[in-house]
Parts: sequence; structure tokens; C-alpha cells
Amino acid sequence: MRVSLVDAGSNTVRLVIADVEGGVPLPVHTVKWKLRLSEQVGADGTIAEEAVEWLVAAVAEAGDTALRWKAAGPLAFATTVVRAAPNRAQVLERVAAGTGIRMCTLPGETEAELTFLAARRWLGWKAGPLAVLDIGGGSLEVAFGRGRLPDFAASLPLGAARLTREFLDVQDPPGAAELKELRRRIRHELRDVAARIRWESPRTAAVSSRTFQQLARLCGAAPGRFGPFEPRALRRRDLGEAARTLATLPAAERAQSPGISAPRAAQSLAGAVVGHTALKLMGLRRAVVCPWAIREGILLRYIEDGADWWTRTAGAGLAGAPSSAVSLRSVVEPSA
Repeated sequence: MRVSLVDAGSNTVRLVIADVEGGVPLPVHTVKWKLRLSEQVGADGTIAEEAVEWLVAAVAEAGDTALRWKAAGPLAFATTVVRAAPNRAQVLERVAAGTGIRMCTLPGETEAELTFLAARRWLGWKAGPLAVLDIGGGSLEVAFGRGRLPDFAASLPLGAARLTREFLDVQDPPGAAELKELRRRIRHELRDVAARIRWESPRTAAVSSRTFQQLARLCGAAPGRFGPFEPRALRRRDLGEAARTLATLPAAERAQSPGISAPRAAQSLAGAVVGHTALKLMGLRRAVVCPWAIREGILLRYIEDGADWWTRTAGAGLAGAPSSAVSLRSVVEPSA
């Protein structure tokens, strides 16, 4: 069976087409459109009209591509930049009207749960009690668990693009005062979640997302051309040194650093500060870099729990109101 998935994130819209025979999502084709939606929002988070048109066009092209590849779906969702937008409902309606594809948004906690599942499947049960961190453009997802799904999941407003806009847009490179305020904000938001992680004492910590992958490369991890099975790790000490170095460089010069792409250069500093502060407050000295994240988590739930799971989840994402509040909740896996 072949399934397609569309992920509208802060920087890109990505289509993944995967064969899901045998319980494992094996990608056969991927396409991405660099829309940089996070740069097309107003002061209140409203997505600009032109950016909505770009999104509709990208989703329409993704749907056409999925048809050519004879893939079911697409399962379409948008992350924080759309979820938190005041015109969220209108954006989703425009996408549906212009493409015939019902795109939904997922609560941050659900994103954390799905990323945790992907990391658990990638790392296996030998990872033991597992903590997972994922930095997106608008939020940081954190989850911890001992089983298939996490015991708790949290979504915090600590995305790399969001913090860059709020704290690091005054001057390039930023001054000491801006960095001090940034770190203060991160520590405040992380306080309760970090305390829970320290108390749980995970055997393994894992990080996912493009931001963490690029930061790991900057800190010496193997480049992407070595493939997904190459072991990669991110050490807190190295990340702290990288954050201090990035803070001295203008965004254009950060893009010359190993692993840092030009589209993410401006937000790489905020990502490094969030990652380092989180690992420090959680008492984690090292994290495994996991190549699987939310997209693989969705495909795994689709494989393991059936199409009805996505129908219910997407339906809730269409009807539910977005929440801008930090949330932390326990997750109980439904009985089989």
C-alpha cells in the first residue's frame, strides 16, 4: 500500500510518499516547497493573503503529485504557524476549497506524542525510558515515556523562528541584552517540563527536527550523505560552544558554517540556545539524533491503528480551537 502525507511547516511544505507494507513507512518520493510561512505573518500571527495563496498552490501540486504516484491520501496537516494564526479557520477553508484536500492542525501535545512514537520505533526498546525533544519554527515539543506512546507530552512556545522574531531581530548579530532576555524566557517556559524530565531520569534522550539535525552537523556529527543509519549524537557541551560561536556571527556568516542552511541561518542561534538550555535544565549531557519525527509518527499510527485513527484525529484538528497556552498533560495509551 502506498500513502502520501503533506506537512505544512514554518519554512516548507513537504510531500512524502511512502510504501507502508510490512509495518514500516519506506519513502519512495519526497518534494518540498520553500514557502517560509513564518516570515509571512503579521504582528498578531495572521497569515498574509499572498502566503495563503502560496500554500494553496503547494498543496494542490502535492495532491497532483500523489495521484501520479498512485498514493492514497494525502494525509495533510499544518504545524504551529497555521495552528496559532487568528485566521486559521479561513486558511484551512481556502486550502480545502482550492485543492479538495482537507488539511488539519494538530495540538502541540499530539505532535509531541507522534514524534515520540517515531523515535521509539527508530531507537527500539533498548532505549529504555526515553525523552524526546523536537524544535520547530513555532514551538518546542517534549515527551517522555517508557512504552509505545509517551507518559506525558508538552508543547512550549519556544520555536526557533518565533524566538528569533521576538528577541533577535533588533541587530545582527544580537547584543548581550537580547541574548540575556532570550535565555530568561527559555528558562521560564522550560521550568516545569525540565523538572519532570529530571525526576524521570531517562535512560536515553533523543532530538529530532531539521534544526537539531543541522546543529548536530555543526557540532561534528556525520553529514547527511552518510545516510540515516549513521549513528549521530549531540553533546550538550558542544552545543553550548556552538551557540556562543553563532552569537558572534551575522546570519549571513552563520550560513557558511557546516550544516547550517541559508534559510535556517537566522534562526539557528535561537535553536542552539533553546537546545542547550533545555538539555542543561533537564540534566541531559547527550542526545541521540533521530532521523524520524512527526511525519513518520503519523505514518506509523496510520499503519498500526488504521485509517479511522487519522479520520478522528484530522476531524478534531478541523473542529478544535487552537490554543496558544503552554500545556502539559499525561498521555494514556488506549487499550487494544
